[in-house]
Amino acid sequence: MKIEKSLMTGSTTLLVLSLLAREEMYGYQMITELARRSDHTFELKEGTLYPILHALETDRLVTVREKEAETGRVRKYYRITRKGLKALEEKKEEWNVFTEKVNAVICGASLA
Repeated sequence: MKIEKSLMTGSTTLLVLSLLAREEMYGYQMITELARRSDHTFELKEGTLYPILHALETDRLVTVREKEAETGRVRKYYRITRKGLKALEEKKEEWNVFTEKVNAVICGASLA
């Protein structure tokens, strides 16, 4: 099932920070790992990922370092910061509340 793009928009930062909480990664690695872990439900394009990474860097949620790959190509590796880990925990909590409320509405449950 294809996920509507507008649903993805609100969760991409959470997804990227979640990947980086496990290990330092370069852009293409994040794209492929996100697709792999989600059974290809989340397939970000570079044009979507890099603006997110730049915003995270500006907000000091990630740091960037350049490293030469075995191929000789220089790659930018992104690492989550302490501030980024805190933001990730907040985003996880926000996501849990959001999904709980959405499920309450669509499943007809009453929270009162």
